[in-house]
Amino acid sequence: MSVKIDRKNQIFYLKTRNTEYIMGVRDGKYLLHLYYGKKAHEPQLLSYTGRHDFAPYVVEESGKYYPDCEYLEFPVFGGGDFRASALKVRDLTTGGDSGLYTFVSAKRIRGRVSLEGLPYAEGGDKTETLEVRLEDKVSGGLLKLYYTVFPECDVISRYFVLENKGKGELRIEKCMSLSLDIKGDELDMISFQGGYYRERVYQRAPLIHGNQRVYSRRGASSHSFNPFFMLASKKTVEERGEAYGFNFVYSGNFLDEAEVSWNGTTRVLVGLGEENFSYLLKKGESFVSPEAVMTYTAKGIGQVSRNMHDFVRNHILPPEKFPLRPVVLNSWEAMYFDIDQDVLVDFAKEAVSCGMDMLVMDDGWFGARVNDKAGLGDWYANSDKFPQGLGAFVDRVKAEGIKFGIWIEPEMVNPDSELYRAHPDWAISTPGYDPMLSRYQLVLDMANPQVIAYLKESFAKTFDGVAIDYFKWDMNRNMSAVYSAVLPPERQGEAAYRYMLGVYELFDWFHKTFPNAMIENCSGGGGRYDLGMMKYSTQIWTSDNTHPDKRMYIQYGSSFGYPTEVMSCHVAKLEECEDPRFLDYRFRLAMNGPLGYELNILKASDGAKAGMKKQIEEYRKYEKLILKGDFYRLLDPYETDGKYAYYFTDKEDREILLTFLQNFGTDKPETYTLKMSRAIGNATYIDKITGKSYEGAELKRGIKVTTDNRDQYAVMFHFVRKRII
Repeated sequence: MSVKIDRKNQIFYLKTRNTEYIMGVRDGKYLLHLYYGKKAHEPQLLSYTGRHDFAPYVVEESGKYYPDCEYLEFPVFGGGDFRASALKVRDLTTGGDSGLYTFVSAKRIRGRVSLEGLPYAEGGDKTETLEVRLEDKVSGGLLKLYYTVFPECDVISRYFVLENKGKGELRIEKCMSLSLDIKGDELDMISFQGGYYRERVYQRAPLIHGNQRVYSRRGASSHSFNPFFMLASKKTVEERGEAYGFNFVYSGNFLDEAEVSWNGTTRVLVGLGEENFSYLLKKGESFVSPEAVMTYTAKGIGQVSRNMHDFVRNHILPPEKFPLRPVVLNSWEAMYFDIDQDVLVDFAKEAVSCGMDMLVMDDGWFGARVNDKAGLGDWYANSDKFPQGLGAFVDRVKAEGIKFGIWIEPEMVNPDSELYRAHPDWAISTPGYDPMLSRYQLVLDMANPQVIAYLKESFAKTFDGVAIDYFKWDMNRNMSAVYSAVLPPERQGEAAYRYMLGVYELFDWFHKTFPNAMIENCSGGGGRYDLGMMKYSTQIWTSDNTHPDKRMYIQYGSSFGYPTEVMSCHVAKLEECEDPRFLDYRFRLAMNGPLGYELNILKASDGAKAGMKKQIEEYRKYEKLILKGDFYRLLDPYETDGKYAYYFTDKEDREILLTFLQNFGTDKPETYTLKMSRAIGNATYIDKITGKSYEGAELKRGIKVTTDNRDQYAVMFHFVRKRII
């Protein structure tokens, strides 16, 4: 049982395979956080015994209750707690804060509760949910907190529903789905910043007293910050020490907060925030927050990653569309906007000869799309480029024995388009101000039901009878001057949130309308690399940057919160791939996720094509291990000046795939000892690449790898367990 309710003492327990979460009710009113950590016979419950400087209190039978000092389960603004709040609600009848939510009831639910209109983690056989109800008797707000337990992943998800049961109107002014009070104020925050072409840059810094934030105000989770982050003890490393991981199942604006308070506590909050969000609740209306997730371990940063990896694989990602992930050849770097159907058929022939599974036609196939200045929004095939129609072209491609994929960017519109000329009000822009362009395009108002209906109708008509196996869904600008023409002034704070609801509705429609096609998500590369997109996307284009110098770091940072299964990796840049050694290195680096190629295959030499064919054959040998195996980081490229090492192992530790990558040559040899903790000490392993035999104890102690004096150098080992003594 994952959820247990002690009704006599009003204490609630959430239990995963290795952790326990406890909350309780004080004086029949106040919901307090009591414990989160590893399972223990008698967990040390949290209780504040320090000073109460200038803290307001309520006199209860059990003594004075100080909201600003307690470990609170879900702090609401205005209730006497001066730390960051999870929820701020204004009672529009009085203009005051609706700030005192007291306990009503709790119940255990088998499985989980769906979040209408939002992506959320699917339940499993052992999934259970706790619902806790709180109410503000003055405003009539009914607050329902949901905790869903995924025991095998050591993950707990959190979200809330607020219902207006009163007579007046309520406005949500801050919305955080998760709040956690942690004892202590000496933790490090591990987060992932960056920008276009340099996504998910790892950074670790000590928390200081005050509020530290990771956020997006861009209308997308963004290249700048990722919603995933960790808190770790000072001495925590990859495989040792306490660490917490947090993430958000959402793709728009977000706020992650870590606040160290005067009283020696650290508060963590994850949600929509307050700057780009407000929501009006009229009488009888309700609001559902997006889902946030958390995990804890005492076994290091790497175990947080593996918990999250299993969670994403088992509960977030959509079902696989094909027995094997297709190895794609994408047309972008070869053709850009110059789509030519005859050339693409030749691409398909060569791709098949190299062992590739899918040809993806990127941007430039629709409307007046000859560059990035026109055509977005006009989702019909360009008749000059496809005189016999899109369906006839796709049939020619598939006749070569290869699957077909196509690029789309549904959320955008060019001012130079038929759609914009007919419906300029469908683009996001604040009235009275000139629209702000980015990449010559504007953002469609996905909060407008007419926009969603138009897109569904357009794509249904254009792709009717067209045998498409794969959609590459792109989003190439962020949102500014956010305004929806279909919302009244008092609801404009909801525009960005309702935009995302429209996006998710369209994703859901694509899955239902094209049930056999997989979706790869993209936003200028990795600008929406988040759990919300992963709910609908089998994989995500990790970054537009495929050069090893930077790609190594992007893949390293991506691995902390997300499994390699979603990390689409391409071998690109034909001019460099003509060198067999560089082609091999790019392949070794790309074998960190689903494999693809992005180059002009018609200009590739016979040697390069033979090399790619051999690479794909090798990738297939390791594919299951790479996409489904447990992942262990061994070398940090930031600390080693561009040396990265990691391994995959299956759940039974029968195979270990070890990779060492070196971006730059070294003048003097450097030796690294790579320890594989998952090796079984009393077993014998054979390296299938060299044929050499190793004892498991030797692999646990580590094998030595020496650097090379050449740039772009890689070594791989494939250890297969032979026997256990």
